[in-house]
Amino acid sequence: MNSSQFPKSHVILSIVLGLSLCWFVIAKFSGDPDDDRFTTETVLLDLPTVDEINRQALLPGAATASQNPAPTPRAVTNTTTKKVSVAPGDNLALLFKKHGLSPQELHRLVTTEPLGSRLKEIFPGHELRFTVDDANTLVKLEYSPGPLEVLEFTRVGDGYEGVEVVAEPERVTAYKHATIDHSMFIASQRAGLDDSLTMRLAQIFQWDIDFVLDIRAGDEFYVLFEELYLVDRFIGYGKILAAEFINQGDSYRAVLYTDTKLDESYYDPSGHSMRKAFLRAPLSFTRISSNFNLRRTHPLWKRTMPHRGIDYVAPRGTPILAAGSGKILKATRSQANGNFVVIRHGEQFVTKYLHLSKFARGVRSNARVEQGQTIGYVGATGWATAPHLHYEFLVNGVHRNPRTVKLPDADPVPESEIDRFSQLSIPRLALLDNYKQQIQLALGQ
Repeated sequence: MNSSQFPKSHVILSIVLGLSLCWFVIAKFSGDPDDDRFTTETVLLDLPTVDEINRQALLPGAATASQNPAPTPRAVTNTTTKKVSVAPGDNLALLFKKHGLSPQELHRLVTTEPLGSRLKEIFPGHELRFTVDDANTLVKLEYSPGPLEVLEFTRVGDGYEGVEVVAEPERVTAYKHATIDHSMFIASQRAGLDDSLTMRLAQIFQWDIDFVLDIRAGDEFYVLFEELYLVDRFIGYGKILAAEFINQGDSYRAVLYTDTKLDESYYDPSGHSMRKAFLRAPLSFTRISSNFNLRRTHPLWKRTMPHRGIDYVAPRGTPILAAGSGKILKATRSQANGNFVVIRHGEQFVTKYLHLSKFARGVRSNARVEQGQTIGYVGATGWATAPHLHYEFLVNGVHRNPRTVKLPDADPVPESEIDRFSQLSIPRLALLDNYKQQIQLALGQ
């Protein structure tokens, strides 16, 4: 039988046994003459076992029958982290190219499930941190879309693993009061509030107060809200917890309530929703160019023609919102109306939106829309002399003035949660009242 037919492990074992036996014989004969002569038993006792031979063969650097060396562990390299703030016009492709990172790495990142797609949403002001090794290979990417959130992508083999890290800020209750002279936004800024919180405050009361037409000098508000801190650093505003707005002598109060399903909304102290089934105005506008008037003289035809809606002037492209939830009856075009949308809201109500520059994505006949959803954009199509929205409101088929018609309420706090609502809302309203009393005492009122 050819020796090549024996298993390689047997060949290695025979070689090691032979060498060990020769070494033992030489050692025995060259040792002390008084020592006992070797016997078969003594040789076998001193030889290494098969397990020991196999373990030695597996040690790094040990020779094998194929003479292939054991894999060498990858050397640890130094890493460098580069912090980048996203600038206007930036996208990931430009940033990767700027920092010498390959398009292939970018593709692996954005296809990492489930978080990679969020890297396509980078926005000016967001932060990115690239960690690369000595060969400029991306080892880790950290993306901060906000002060409380970090998306971390760590290299694993040829791909990446992504995790989301969300910090929990410290929430501190704060109060503000402002009296309006000319503009609600200017008054808020003087009180130390930013425009985003002011906008949220206006949205709470938007069903009761028209913040373009109804605001007067001397109006005022009190607001109880959260300030957010991270490691003792102010990072922004949290929720508005309670507020009171006094408009032309009428007081409107609202408190935030989170129900047992964790849905949040604002209610008056009795549990009635601050929301109505319809928005009073379906867009942010600059002025009204033509009011509801059944005896109006038409600006083009110079004769008396009923104006069955309100014309809201706004810049071209301003988003137009669905005034209430419902089903689109029409989303089409005519010579007089230009691009227009008609929405049915239950059995009683219909709203119409005329002269749109274009429709929003997904807006078509029979589609379902939710209150506040964008359905189109301000334009001057049809018989329009300038960009504006002509808005109509019908009740049981009869045109009504959108500014004065009584709007149906949204659902109140469920009867089963009234006790819970009271327990949570009364302390917040009490804090707001105490603050209001302190302000009035300070002002000598």
